[in-house]
Amino acid sequence: MITITNISKAYAATPVLEGCSLQVPDGAIYALAGRNGAGKSTLLKLTAGFLCPDTGDIRVQGKQTWENRESIQKDIGTLIDVPVFYEHLSAAENLKLQQAYQKTDTDIGGILEKVGLSGISEKPVSAFSTGMRQRLAIARALLHNPRVLLLDEPLNGLDPLGAEELRSLFVSLAEEGKTLLISSHILSDISAMADTVGILSGHRICREFDMEQYRGSRKEAFEQEVLAAMKGEAE
Repeated sequence: MITITNISKAYAATPVLEGCSLQVPDGAIYALAGRNGAGKSTLLKLTAGFLCPDTGDIRVQGKQTWENRESIQKDIGTLIDVPVFYEHLSAAENLKLQQAYQKTDTDIGGILEKVGLSGISEKPVSAFSTGMRQRLAIARALLHNPRVLLLDEPLNGLDPLGAEELRSLFVSLAEEGKTLLISSHILSDISAMADTVGILSGHRICREFDMEQYRGSRKEAFEQEVLAAMKGEAE
């Protein structure tokens, strides 16, 4: 579903990604981990078609994302950077505007219930907490029923219960056949939901973890090996 091959991206001659590659199969959750500034957000923007890679190839559903950046948006839902909404409008009203723009007829009430906002759908967004805004941003990403979700730190600002609810949601979306590429710096979140974890260090994916091998008693080993990979230490 997502294939990234040898991409490079630099800003003002400063490299952010160099020879970076990864693959995410249908119905899988791939989590990106790395230090702040490692290039996770840039990688997601490139995958979404918001940025053009300097070199390399990125494909979603077999389509090159930059060359097809307009048409491919119907297949991709994104939460990248700080979400922006019409502050004086409610959650439902914000989604109705987005729905009109996308020309979709999704059940807004059902989407809000799915992300845990059904009880406050008429509350103005200006009164929302950071976690509530994250939930609304995820609802907006789901509104057009995309096959691929690109989510940058989607659990930011959520309390432990809220984070658990959204982790469960992401797992259920993958079980429905959606493909998720998620960045997170919280290893406990990653280990609880991802099928594969890729460590972004040295401008590329330096190591991948098959999370099936790190469930249960091997959780501590996973965290230690992730930290070692981020530091550039040998496996």
